[in-house]
Amino acid sequence: MTRTYEVRTYGCQMNVHDSERISGLLDAAGYLPAQPDTTPDVVVFNTCAVRENADNRLYGNLGHLKPVKDRTPGMQIAVGGCLAQKDQGLITTRAPWVDVVFGTHNVGSLPVLLERARIEEQAQVELLESLEVFPSTLPARRESTHSAWVSISVGCDNTCTFCIVPSLRGKEEDRRPGDVLREVEVLAAQGVLEVTLLGQNVNSYGRSFGDRDAFGKLLRVVGAVDGIERVRFTSPHPRDFTDDVISAMAETSAVCPSLHMPLQSGSDAVLRAMRRSYRSERFLGILARVREQIPDAAITTDVIVGFPGETDADFEDTLRVVEASRFAGAFTFQYSQRPGTPAADLPPLPKEVVQERYERLVELQDRISYEGMQSQVGRTVEVLVSTGEGRKDTGDRLTGRARDNRLVHLAGAAGVRPGDVVETVVTRAGPHYLVADGALLSHRRTAAGDATEAGRTPSTPGVSLGMPSIGVPAPLPAAPACG
Repeated sequence: MTRTYEVRTYGCQMNVHDSERISGLLDAAGYLPAQPDTTPDVVVFNTCAVRENADNRLYGNLGHLKPVKDRTPGMQIAVGGCLAQKDQGLITTRAPWVDVVFGTHNVGSLPVLLERARIEEQAQVELLESLEVFPSTLPARRESTHSAWVSISVGCDNTCTFCIVPSLRGKEEDRRPGDVLREVEVLAAQGVLEVTLLGQNVNSYGRSFGDRDAFGKLLRVVGAVDGIERVRFTSPHPRDFTDDVISAMAETSAVCPSLHMPLQSGSDAVLRAMRRSYRSERFLGILARVREQIPDAAITTDVIVGFPGETDADFEDTLRVVEASRFAGAFTFQYSQRPGTPAADLPPLPKEVVQERYERLVELQDRISYEGMQSQVGRTVEVLVSTGEGRKDTGDRLTGRARDNRLVHLAGAAGVRPGDVVETVVTRAGPHYLVADGALLSHRRTAAGDATEAGRTPSTPGVSLGMPSIGVPAPLPAAPACG
């Protein structure tokens, strides 16, 4: 009998990308996705070690699943991702009913480990310290017919004192440009309209093969692929963000006018303690140059409040930079210790101080975000339609993303499918979304919309057998004419 699976994902976009590969691997091994309201034969947890209380969440979920496994003969549980890489053998000690533990460097081993655990009736723990196979070379079951993640690098060479990612994902490994381009071409042939280039620090792409301008070149060439209408990327690092990338964004019509640029703090003293390798004036200078060439760019950010040693004056600097930056949105976090990071041993600030600062920052950014949303009312926007996005109950409305990545709720969208592209006028705005209540100006049916309507599951085979950054990379084709 065919065995079924369910993948539960926690954390960042890189984990979402990895989970699509995990699903693709299990599909290729003969498993089927479990139907809703059924008990899977295999449950895979793809974990995060960055988010607060990640370990408590994992072990709580494992505890809830134990009685289910006890009454389900043959059921298996696997744990992978960053927390697995960090905790390693501790997982099977704390949760001995787990069958497989695998790390960030050997996602491709999962089907073999599951089979070995089933035959030997013994837990399998395999965690490599370096990359085995680049994740994007593995098959994938994508969640969307119209959008896809494309990993251009894994790992990170930065040493931010609050971050544990480098020790879990390893040193940066870059894919060959030709491999990235080939994957994008395969996706375009399948009807994908939008790709997001992924890396822990996309701006340092190319360093391993000696081309510091490689990321800007990659944006241009990916944006020239026939059928690809939107190119996004995440995450950049202000230290490595160069003017050639801004030019590539401005001159390549498919590259979207949106940018996620992590600030973390507006205080130079705190940035120094974080080892962030840039200062607030440099950060503001980058934003100014982006807006000079891309006036309508929507820029978002990350900010940490309450880093050890942060003074009232430091926090006021953060408020000053946030006010000046006019972010379209921000992911705001209260600092929390992460074992294994350099900052973990620093004395924390009082919780009430951190909470008060956090509330002030959120209030400021909510005002700025709302003002930015209000400025969009009356504008014509192109929306790539999805469905069910956002927290509010939108009834029979579809949702989608404008080119600048703002969330748009659509009314009057009869006959529109997820994956289609429409033009509409923004009629009103909320703090974190736009609303288009009027009739559509245009509606373009797409192959992605056809696939959604037919219920076809998007999947991508592995597109390369090569390992990253070995030998000389394939050359990038000449950049297209400016769009």
